[in-house]
Amino acid sequence: MRRAVCPGSFDPITNGHLDIIARASRLYDEVYVAVMINKSKKGLFEIEERIELIREVTADYANVRVEAFHGLLVDFCKQRDIPAIVKGLRAVSDFDYELQMAQMNIGLTGVETLFVPTNPTYSFLSSSLVKEVAAWGGDVSHLVPAQVLEVLNERLRKD
Repeated sequence: MRRAVCPGSFDPITNGHLDIIARASRLYDEVYVAVMINKSKKGLFEIEERIELIREVTADYANVRVEAFHGLLVDFCKQRDIPAIVKGLRAVSDFDYELQMAQMNIGLTGVETLFVPTNPTYSFLSSSLVKEVAAWGGDVSHLVPAQVLEVLNERLRKD
């Protein structure tokens, strides 16, 4: 069985993330979406909320699994016999950082990293940008799935 992982913080998941996950799901038998736990950072959404949202928006992909992870991504991969990491690249600046990570990961455990160019529609998109625009009342409905938009707007009204 061919397995891969799409890692990230997904705070919140965007249409750009979803595009990469969907493309990976067509290439692999099983795709894990690994939601990073970083206790030093306070996200807008709790890990459990992110996982639930990702499960909702990926429900049409029967081969996608969503789990949290803490620590080294290569350890997550080893524990699940995942030989490949799939990462979307938006710009050259992403490549510089991601190349270093990919080289470290293959050096540590032999886990390969595959870079997928982002759909040009989403080349500028990040969770941080979505949160900032939404917080100022901007329309992000074309940048996130409908379920995410609903909870994002609700959360921002509370804060």
